[in-house]
Amino acid sequence: MEILRDPLWNNIRLDPLALALLETPVMQRLRYVRQLGLAFLVYPGATHSRFEHALGAWHLAGMALRLLDERGALHGITLREQQVVRAAALLHDVGHYPFSHALEEIGVTDHEEVARPLVTDGVIGDCLRTHLGGYAPQEVFALITGRSTHPLQGLISGSIDLDKIEYLKRDATMCGVPYGEIDVDRLLNSLVLVSLPGQGPAIGVHEKGLSALESLLFAKYQMYRNVYWHHAVRSATAMYKRLVAVAIDTGAVAADSVARFTDEGLLVHLDTPALVPEARGLLDAIRIRRLHKRAYECPAATLGEDVGEWIASDYRLTRRVEDALAAELGLASGAVLLDYPAKTQMLGVDIPMQRRDGRVVQLTADGWEGALNLPRLSDELYRSARRLRVFTANRAPVPERGVLAVLRMDAGDVTRRLDTGQPLLG
Repeated sequence: MEILRDPLWNNIRLDPLALALLETPVMQRLRYVRQLGLAFLVYPGATHSRFEHALGAWHLAGMALRLLDERGALHGITLREQQVVRAAALLHDVGHYPFSHALEEIGVTDHEEVARPLVTDGVIGDCLRTHLGGYAPQEVFALITGRSTHPLQGLISGSIDLDKIEYLKRDATMCGVPYGEIDVDRLLNSLVLVSLPGQGPAIGVHEKGLSALESLLFAKYQMYRNVYWHHAVRSATAMYKRLVAVAIDTGAVAADSVARFTDEGLLVHLDTPALVPEARGLLDAIRIRRLHKRAYECPAATLGEDVGEWIASDYRLTRRVEDALAAELGLASGAVLLDYPAKTQMLGVDIPMQRRDGRVVQLTADGWEGALNLPRLSDELYRSARRLRVFTANRAPVPERGVLAVLRMDAGDVTRRLDTGQPLLG
């Protein structure tokens, strides 16, 4: 048993399985992939890595399993199954792209699917089979992707999985902000195994942990609003997305190879004389923190349902609109960037809860008397945190009414205008 010192959780104990997994090149790459992507350009302390986060997730999985075992909740769940769960916690981010989630927004393969061959084949697959048996890689991958039917699935992928608890605490600590305050001890001590009618056992929360669950929800909202979706972080992210998309289109990097790079490794790979001028300008600007500035911003809560959603879901169309707007405003390609971040179930609350009288209920939008309506509140907080923004290089202004009219068009109308050569701002 080895012990690592961690600034967040103090001592993290590593057994032979964890040590063997950590020594693989796949896991070592995560030392050089920042947890928060380009957020370090705004919060200088946000240079912590996916490797540190993976260690924390392993640690929390061990804590949760010990607490559940002390209460007799793991009866019938073998030590091997528990090790499979801990391995999934440690490996859950192995498929991440350089600079975190940003590139998934341009339509590349989801990081969990990138993880499939990394977990089920190669050195990690061999390691899991050696320590946990022949089917272990498939079991671990199923947990990571939320497709497992195991009762402990909720610890790895779900509304209150250990990943969320760990990254919110670590991100807030490393950014130096007070927004990630979660009553971790209370929340872990409130975890229970419950059964809903017609379903098997699953991870839930005892009613006594409701306040801790509320702290998780508010911490996530505050971190999205103030850190993850900070306007300068999103400007840098939009620039990086455009840089990589142009690089892929012009052959500067192969789309299927991007996930193998580290953060700096990708930037160094792109830094060649053959890089096209648009991409060169974006790369140089990111490196010296010359970020595009906000020319227009509107909260999602005031836009109305479905307005601008094509920006979040159709990056190819978004790039065409960016190019058309830049041309109409007399700006260079890449000088206008649209951003409307979306996170499916960012604040989702779908959790079985054990009442004090022993009944098990699903925490839904109906709520119950005397308690916050967490699902409905989570939807409102999501809309409050979200902003639709237009960024421009060199503080170039944009006609707000004209831009808003474009953003209010649906994808079909925008596409027809582009296809027929009609001006968007006309």
